[in-house]
This record gives sequence, C-alpha cells and structure tokens, in this order.
Amino acid sequence: MSADSSPLVGSTPASYGTLTIGTSLDPLNSSFSSVRLSGYCGSPWRVVGYYVVVWVMAGIPLLLFWWKPAWGVWLRLQPCTLARAETLVIEIRDKEDSSWQLYTVQVQTEAISEGSLELPPQTQAEDGCSQVAVGAVPEGAWKDTAQLHRNEEAVSGQQVLRYYLFQGRRYIWIETQQAFCQVSLLDHGRTCDDIHHSRSGLSLRDQTVRKTIYGPNVISVPVKSYPQLLVDEALNPYYGFQAFSIGLWLADHYYWYALCIFLISSISICLSLYKTRKQSQTLRDMVKLSMQVCVCRPGGEKEWVDSSELVPGDCMMLPQEGGLMPCDAALVAGECMVNESSLTGESIPVLKTALLEGPVPYCPETHRRHTLFCGTLILQARAFIGPHVLAVVTRTGFCTAKGGLVSSILHPRPIKFKFYKHSMKFVAALSVLALLGTIYSVFILYRNRVPVNEIVIRALDLVTVVVPPALPAAMTVCTLYAQSRLQRRGIFCIHPLRINLGGKVRLVCFDKVMEEGPAADSAFGTQVLTVMRPPVPDSQLQGMEEPPPPVSILSRFPFSSTLQRMNVVVAWLGATQPEAYVKGSPELVAGLCNPETVPTNFAQMLQSYTAAGYRVVALAGKPLPIAPSLEAAQQLTRDTVEHELSLLGLLVMRNLLKPQTTPVIQALRKTGIRTVMVTGDNLQTAITVAQSCGMVGAQEHLLIIHATPPERGQPASLEFLPVESSVAVNGPKDPDQAASYILEPEPRSSHLALSGLTFGVLMKHFPRLLPKVLVQGTVFARMAPEQKTELVCELQKLQYCVGMCGDGANDCGALKAADVGISLSQAEASVVSPFTSSVANIECVPMVIREGRCSLDTSFSVFKYMALYSLTQFMSVLILYTINTNLGDMQFLAIDLVITTTVAVLMSRTGPALALGRARPPGALISVPVLSSLLLQVALVAGVQLGGYFLTVAQPWFVPLNRTVPAPDNLPNYENTVVFSVSSFQYLILAAAVSKGAPFRRPLYTNVPFLVTLVLLGSILVGLLLAPGLLRGPLMLRNIADTCFKLLLLGLVAFNFVGAFMLESVLDQCLPVCLRWLWPKRASKKRFKQLEAELVEQPWPPPTGSRQ
Repeated sequence: MSADSSPLVGSTPASYGTLTIGTSLDPLNSSFSSVRLSGYCGSPWRVVGYYVVVWVMAGIPLLLFWWKPAWGVWLRLQPCTLARAETLVIEIRDKEDSSWQLYTVQVQTEAISEGSLELPPQTQAEDGCSQVAVGAVPEGAWKDTAQLHRNEEAVSGQQVLRYYLFQGRRYIWIETQQAFCQVSLLDHGRTCDDIHHSRSGLSLRDQTVRKTIYGPNVISVPVKSYPQLLVDEALNPYYGFQAFSIGLWLADHYYWYALCIFLISSISICLSLYKTRKQSQTLRDMVKLSMQVCVCRPGGEKEWVDSSELVPGDCMMLPQEGGLMPCDAALVAGECMVNESSLTGESIPVLKTALLEGPVPYCPETHRRHTLFCGTLILQARAFIGPHVLAVVTRTGFCTAKGGLVSSILHPRPIKFKFYKHSMKFVAALSVLALLGTIYSVFILYRNRVPVNEIVIRALDLVTVVVPPALPAAMTVCTLYAQSRLQRRGIFCIHPLRINLGGKVRLVCFDKVMEEGPAADSAFGTQVLTVMRPPVPDSQLQGMEEPPPPVSILSRFPFSSTLQRMNVVVAWLGATQPEAYVKGSPELVAGLCNPETVPTNFAQMLQSYTAAGYRVVALAGKPLPIAPSLEAAQQLTRDTVEHELSLLGLLVMRNLLKPQTTPVIQALRKTGIRTVMVTGDNLQTAITVAQSCGMVGAQEHLLIIHATPPERGQPASLEFLPVESSVAVNGPKDPDQAASYILEPEPRSSHLALSGLTFGVLMKHFPRLLPKVLVQGTVFARMAPEQKTELVCELQKLQYCVGMCGDGANDCGALKAADVGISLSQAEASVVSPFTSSVANIECVPMVIREGRCSLDTSFSVFKYMALYSLTQFMSVLILYTINTNLGDMQFLAIDLVITTTVAVLMSRTGPALALGRARPPGALISVPVLSSLLLQVALVAGVQLGGYFLTVAQPWFVPLNRTVPAPDNLPNYENTVVFSVSSFQYLILAAAVSKGAPFRRPLYTNVPFLVTLVLLGSILVGLLLAPGLLRGPLMLRNIADTCFKLLLLGLVAFNFVGAFMLESVLDQCLPVCLRWLWPKRASKKRFKQLEAELVEQPWPPPTGSRQ
C-alpha cells in the first residue's frame, strides 16, 4: 500500500507559476484527478486596497474570506511564479466531478548551512550516486532542495529550504524542476543495492540535514482548543444565519422565540464542540507513537534516539521481542513475524524476510514482503546472519502507509451526489422566492404606512421564514437513524453521508470470502530459521505408527500475489543435503517443473477439479546440492530454488459456499443490481463458484476472454472461448478445437469471465473494448490487489454507483475507491472502508442497500416537508402582512419547535422495507415529480388559508383589526387566530402526506412514535380550536364563540387532509404515465446504459473461437 500521493512536479509553468498535472488514482491517498498550483506574493498597493475594502464594508469581507480564503489571497496578493511565491492556492479537481476545490497554504522557509548539503566524498559512487542516501539521487539534487534564493536577511553561508505542508505531507521546492514535489520523491529510483549500502547508518551531520528536509517522523493529528473550535463553529454559515435571524427577532420584539432558538443553538454548538474534540483526541491517541529506537552510526557505533528523529536512510536495530514500527522500513537482515491488521485488516501474521541485493528498483508494493510498515506490530524478530535484525528507514511521517491512512481519515474524499447539489440549488431558489416576498412585503407595509425601520425588519424577517435554518439538522437526522439501525445489526459506518449513496448502488463487486518453534534446536546441532514438529499423536494411536521426524526451515521466499507462489528450503534430521519445496498456482508451478515430472493429463485433471469448484494448489520440490546449513541456504536465489523442480502433486481444497451467499446474490440480481466476482483464485474455480451461487444463471451463456500480450513482433490479441472448453483456461489454445464451440450469446443474458492478465492487456492495448467488457464482465479471477482498485475505478468511469464487499486483506484500495465499500474485517483497518460488518458474510450488502434506499427516500421526504413548512409559513406571513399584522412570538415558537421540529425528527424513524425491489429512489431533487408535488401542495395550502381568511371576514360577528397599529401590538385578532389555527393543522397534514412507506420504507403505522405524535398534536389543535382554555392567553388567540364556524374550519382542515393525500397518490400513480406519454423515454445519459443499448443493437463479443 503506497502512502504517497503523486508528487506535485512537472515542467516549467507558462505563466504566474501555475502548474497543472495529473495525479495518481490511488484512492487510499489521492481521490483527485488533477492539481493546479498558483503562486502569490505580497503587493503593498493590494494590501492597502484590501484593508480599505474591509473598513468600508464594516469587516463583512473578513467573514467572507474566512469561508473562502482563496478570495482573500486573490484580493490581497499579486500572482507570481512559484519560485517567488509566499502563498499558494491549490486547486484540486475530484476524479468524479468537474468542479475545483480551493485551498491556501503558506510557503515556509528554513535555513540550512551550505556545508551540510555537501555529501561526504567517501559516500559518492563512481556513477555520481550517493551511498548514504536511501536511493540513487543525482549529485546536485540535495542542493536543489535548498537552492532557492538568498535574501538580505539570510545568514552568510546559509541557504534557504522552501516547502509547504498540505494535508500533513511536506512538499519541497526543486530548483532544477521549477516546481514543488512531495519530499518522498527524493528517494524514488533507489535500488535494493542502495538500501543495503545504508546498513552502516547515517552520520549526525547527514541525519540533521535530512531531518530539516524530511521533517520530524510524526503523524500529528491537530486537536484544537475549545476557543478555536468555538470560533470555527460560530463562523459556520449556518450559525451565522441563525445569529442574523436572532438579531432580527429581537429587533421585532420576538423575545421568547429568539431566546429559545439561542438556547437550542448554544446547546447544539456545545455538543458539536465536545464531539469534535473528543474524536480528534481519540484519533490522536490512536496514531500517536513515541519510542526509543536504536540506530546504527558509521564506524559500528550505536545510538538510541527518539522515533521522531528518524529520517530516511537511518538503519534501525530491531529488538527480538518486537514492538510497533514507528516508520516504513526495508528489512535488510533477519526475519520478522508481523501483525499487519492495523493496515490491511489481515488477522493472520505475515512473515517478512530480508530484502535481496540487486540493481532492481525498490518499491514498497513490489517488495512488501520485505517491507515493515509504520503502525504494524512486530511479533518476533530473528537474526540469522549477523548479530542484529536490521531495517533501513524508507519513509517517515505522513509519507508512510499509516500516514496515508490517517490522512484519508482527516481529509476524506468529498461526496459528489446529485441530491446534495440539487438541495443547494433548491435553497437558492427559496432565497429568490424570499427576495420576491421581501419586495411584496415592502410594498404592502409602505402602503400601510409602517415606519421605515419597521419595514426593514419585517422584510428581512421574511427571509428567515422562507429559508428554513433547521434544514441541515433535519437532513442529518435521516442518516443518523439509518446509521443507528445498521449498528444494531452489526454494521458500523464511519461516513454517514455514504449511507444515502447505498440507495443508488447499481453494481456490487464481491471478493471471496503454524505455530513456530524456537529459532534453534539441539537435535539439529546448527542454527536454523525455525523447527516444525508434527502434532503429538493421539494416545490411542501411539505405538501404531512412528511419528514423522521434525524438519528445520533454512530459507523462505514468502508468497507473492504477483508471482502466485512461495518457496521454502528445509533440512530433515540427519540429511546430507536440504530440499526445496514450492507451493502455488498450478499453472505457474507446472511451468517451473521438469516436463518429465508433469503427467500428460495434468491439464485435464486440473480442469476437472476446478470445474467442480475445488481450490487447487500445486506442490513441487527438489533436492539442493548444498550443505544443510543456514549460511548456505541464505545465499540461494529464488531462481535457483525454482529451477528444474519435480511436480509432487496437487493439494485440492473444497470451497463451501456460505448458506447466505446464494439467496443474497439471487435477491440482488432480481432487483436489477449487477453482481461481479473479483477474486485472486483460479479462473475456472471462480467460474464454478459464480455458477453455484447464481451470479451466472443455468440458462445464461458464459464466455471466457483470453488476451495475449504483444510478443515476437505480434500485436496483442483477444480470443473468446466457451467455458466448456478446458483449453480456455489451461495450456495452449487450439484454434480448431475452439472453433468447434459456436455459441451466439444473447446480449442481455451473456456473461464474460477473464483473468487479471487479460484485464491488464485490455487496459493497456484495448482501451476502447474495455467498457464493453466491463458492462458484461461477471468473473474477474487472478486479480492482484491493485487491479481490483483499477477495476472499481473503471466501473465508476462508466457512471456505475459501485459497491465493494471484501475481507479487507488485499482489497483495501478497492474498498476505499468504491462508492460503498463494506469490509468484513473487524480489524483497525476497517477505517479504510466506509462500512464494516461484524458478521463475516455478505448478508450485510442488501441491508446497506435497503437502509440506503430508505435513508435517501426519507431525505427526500424531509426536504419536501421542510420546504413545504417554510412555504406554508411564508403564505401565512404574507396574508397577515397584507393586513398589517403577523404571527405572535409564542405562535412562532409553537409552530417551529413544538410542531415542526418534533414531526421532522420523528418522521425519519420509519425503517427500511423488508425486501429489495427493482425500483430505485430518485437521485435528483429538481425533477418533475418533486416540483409538481411541491407546487400543488403549496397551491392547496394557500387556497385553504385564503379560504379560512375569507370565511372569517364574511362572518357577521367579525370585527376588523386596527391596521394603524403594527404587530404584535394589534394581537389578538380574528384574522391571526384563524390563519394560525388552520396553518398549524397543515403542518401535521403535510408531514403525514409526504411520509409514504412503500416501496422503500415500511408503512407509516410502523413508526409508532411519529404516529402517536401526529394524533396527540392533532388532538391538541382540535381542542385549541374548539375550547382554547388556558392556552389562549400565551398564544394570543381571539376567542371565537361561533361553534358552527369552528366546525366549518375543521371541515376545511379535513378537505385539506383528503386533498393532500389525493395529490400525492395521483402524482405517484398517474404522473409517470403522463410523462411517458408526453415525453417518450430518452436515451440515458449514463455511459453504462448507453453501452447496454448499443450491445442490444450490435451484440458483442463475436462468435466464440474468434480472435481480435
């Protein structure tokens, strides 16, 4: 797992020091597709203009610049080249969106003595490479990192290092490249030989300059103080709007309402501060690591230093009892047993062996079996050649694997979801409506001869009515309920916003779901790696058979997912020469064996086992012509051990499907959700499992794509073979035999299967065919961990909403890249995945999807309700403004807190539907159904309120209010009483009308607290209308003695109730039919749907047996 995001480096920019580059798509480290840097430096005239603008506008720009720091930089500073920049504006474009995110950082400087940058002459190799450096670095590169400019303040004999910190990582200026790059780039290109040359350690001078350049070896999680958090929270636009609203309410004499909102906002801020600080402290305590480390110094000296002092190139001595790793390091001597669950989720300890010397470039991913990652736990360290276990530091701080993981937690990938975009646009539309209402209210109030200051307050107050300040909190409650329900089912979510994405999932990728003795044994009389003893036989069987003797392990080459095999060199007790054994992929191991030892029916036997769904591993071995000693075995290379092996046999293991697998797969397919297998197993085994669990139906066609990379002047080619052909997977291809299988698959029921090798060839040589393969691909076998990530990213490019379910061992990248990643591991690395299931089966997938659909549908309902609540109150206020009155202080309080807030919180409690259906909740808020519902409901609300008003005016006992006195001084009056009473019922009616259950939620009656609240509040409102009693005074209601009129108002409310439900029902059932009749279905904008339509018209792939 690489912890590096792509370095910000490139050619010299054309203007203003702006550097545009492409970045890595590794989702663990970088979710963005391009980064643009712009440099800015000081300008006296701009600074003067900046402060003039701030002073003239009474400091308001300071608040704006707090929200948008880049705007302040653009106004205060002038553009310049990166070489002279004091401030940088970093523009990042996410790979899933075209918008840019802006960040500002300060360029920092640090003086370095010029002499310290010179590498010692004795450490320079003939080719100009440093042997002290942890890699091949050009001779002048170290000077470039500090060679920038000398200013008058610089001390003589010193140079200045320029760098900036972004998301924890350090980026330094490279003069020759005229660009900033991540500091870890300095070590790119190093070879395994370079790392072994660093075993002698760094001198104090080299260590000092490296620490200046690389920075301290710490992964710091900022924990702000409560005053800092209070400032951040209070300056949030949401609370800024609340403060503005409270000021208006106080000016308008709504003291009780303003006080309640102030108290609620204060409590909310305090709880948020406590939760934020506690989470930061928890994460800081989890990642904080400080320990004493023994490092080597030139001349054989040792020194104990704090782990924060480590720099790349230091050589550490690891204690035999193990411990936590404070950095990333390459093991150069000895062996280590390591628990990597904190990074990969793999609970089984991993054996790490010494890195082999050679001119091969060192890469942590390629050489992960020789790399110790920061944060992992070394269970045991053993030295064999030499007295110590040595490891050379390669990465420190946020450049380490653990640093990348922490950075992904601190700076998660932004979620791009149409619903959230549309919600912002809708709020903007409400703001426009508020502006129109403000203009109308100014005209009406001026006509009624209201004082100017009163007109201003009333007009601005209308904005707080139309734009609901409680909307963000109400939307958050939806996901919190879903998160709580998932947690009760053993599914934990660390990114609640991802729950709504679960409702849009269209495709789900599934990954399939030795005790060692002491280091030496007197029986062998020599040092060995370990001794393996067979188990003690059962007492009843003792004496029947002599137990096998123990065996000593002299050398190991651990399993590699790239090589698909592992080796071991062992010696039996009393043997004169050791033996080598190999275990791995049957196809590869057979290719390493002497052909005479491979049976002629090997391919057929392998095909028969894999076709039956068995997992097959090949075993091979040979005697080695060396002495049975540890020193001799450690000199062996992997090629020597794997040369001319003898095939010993096949180890056949049965893959049993979990009982939950088949029902889940079938349920997903019935609802139109594609299921894809992504595994590292044999292709034929994966195909059999896919057929067994229902990913590929019995009547559906399955084709295998085999790709041949270009070789011997021949271009890359593709071959399509039926699954029935054994040569489709094993051995050379016979075109005559392949051509005998001619199948014409139906596009809608055909599936493709391919291996990781074929996937790689398609990515490189057939990029235009890759989308067609992905749309039909169901089985991806022999996939390396990085290929799983690439597959998820390629599916997302086709605009699939991708789910990924895996064990977290070798699919961390894919889990992070997926829109909805579900880890079946309970290890600490579950933080890589948005969802973690404590139950290790795939039943969690439909649960997450059902909760996602429920949460998304509930979010639509809550948003509609909050919008209708605001518009309903907007109508009430406009009607009352027209006659120069308004709602009272306690009336606003009753509507906003007692009715609306209670209802909005409880309506989100409705649980998900018990079963998945084919229908999916809409993702677009701005759509004909949603807008039609809102407009018609608002029209009904306005009609009922106006009807109640005119009915009141028409009554013989009606007495008009005194329009010469503004509200609230003219309360109580009949107009206010009727409008308040009718609108209060409307809030309850609208809540019930938009809370439909099917198809994504359970019926309304299952949400007992919500139903009880509606009945209780409705009963109180009926009682308030018929017999106000003690509440009439606080609510400032006018007593209405006419019982017939009160019953007439209840009849009007009943009409509103029936009308609201009829509108929703008619819109749900008739509107889709009308829309299809008026506007025939247009071609989908989603890329994968376009491809599916193309495949219906022009089936692909061609007949089996053909080549491309």
